[in-house]
Amino acid sequence: MNDNHLSRRGFLGLGAQAGMLGALTALGLLGANPAHAAVGDYKALVCLYMYGGNDGNNMIVPLDTIRYGKYSAIRGSQGLALSVASKTLVSERRARLQAVSDPVDQPFAFHYGMAELDALFGQGQVAALLNVGSLRQPLSKAQYQAGVAVPPQLFSHPDQQLQNQAGTPSLAGTGWGGRLVDLLGTGGELDAVALGGGGLFIEGGKTHGNLIPANGQLNLAGMNFWPQAEAEQRRAALAALLSASHPNMVAGAANRTLLNGMELVSDLKAATGGPALATPFPGHSLARQLKTVAQLIRLRAAQGPGRQVYFVSQGGFDTHGGQAYQQFDLLRQVSQSLAAFQQGLAEIGAQQQVTTFTLSDFGRSLQPNSGGTDHGWGNHHLVVGGAVKGGLYGQFPDFTLGGKDDATGRGVWIPQISNQQYGATLGRWFGADEAMLETQVFKHELANFAVKDLGFMG
Repeated sequence: MNDNHLSRRGFLGLGAQAGMLGALTALGLLGANPAHAAVGDYKALVCLYMYGGNDGNNMIVPLDTIRYGKYSAIRGSQGLALSVASKTLVSERRARLQAVSDPVDQPFAFHYGMAELDALFGQGQVAALLNVGSLRQPLSKAQYQAGVAVPPQLFSHPDQQLQNQAGTPSLAGTGWGGRLVDLLGTGGELDAVALGGGGLFIEGGKTHGNLIPANGQLNLAGMNFWPQAEAEQRRAALAALLSASHPNMVAGAANRTLLNGMELVSDLKAATGGPALATPFPGHSLARQLKTVAQLIRLRAAQGPGRQVYFVSQGGFDTHGGQAYQQFDLLRQVSQSLAAFQQGLAEIGAQQQVTTFTLSDFGRSLQPNSGGTDHGWGNHHLVVGGAVKGGLYGQFPDFTLGGKDDATGRGVWIPQISNQQYGATLGRWFGADEAMLETQVFKHELANFAVKDLGFMG
């Protein structure tokens, strides 16, 4: 799947996991006002999902002699190997590995399409998480080959999209962002928002996310006419009808949903109708999504303490062929869009309160096919924000085909950092305590990992 829409199979999988509970929750029949832990400040998490499986092996390249030699030999024949000399990598950097038992200095470089993210890394605003993926528990190659605690449906786009957004390989009808908001949100219509395309990440047990267009424009038909005073009277009359009690439970829930939608329209108008952001955003779809997120954050942060989760996305990363240019163009858009977003957050004074992080279906094989790469497993991810402790976290695989890190013999990396550890580190910054994370957000699976906090958040 190359875009940010679930396939029929993925949609059916989501429906099977969510079941009737999710449907009734969406209608408000199981309670729309969950009990929330009190928070004293404002924070937001922004999930950037890279649909199709971004090739992390080319997004961040290790430049130590042994790994880079293997990387060049394996990828060179298909023209996918990148180098500083040919300017297909930005300038070399060196960082001490963190969240590892052996914190050695590691030379590396970002893909040449990510000059803006490289600059943010130099400012300490980017953490790179190495070899992250879907796990139930720490997993050796021997255990993988024996089938011990191996996550189901590896290498499947729709299944891995659901698992990554759920934060667990187990069946789940909710996302870990939505579960965080169940615990810490205020119950407002802007607590969980997806831009352009929906995602399981923002769906909680009681939190139902709102999907809005990328440009933030949403209108109620029949309410835009002249004179404005009469239009407002019509709107008020509709709101009064929807607010009235209804003897039919389903009809009453539908009325409340439409009323909430009317309130959302008002919020969106307030957000996009305020002073224009001075920060220039590129014309990419992702940049438009993030510009709207910045506008919504400006509105919500001004309202006082609370928590928000956002879901934005970029499709096209299923690069079985044509990867050399295609990945460059996609990573260029990601880099430019995130850099503009950080500048926009600085403009509205929210850099410390907002953290953006990436997810993708899976990594891709180190060994290429004809001009591209196949479905993999462990992948590298980026965390961006003013509260981030920049650096490299984890370690690169050893880049040996068939070696201890390779599940299939083609450079398909067994993850060394789990989605649960990744999410729990962000969740702790968001305000969740250890008990919340272990028993409610990550369904008792976080307890399987010795390190619960990877340390990349301040």
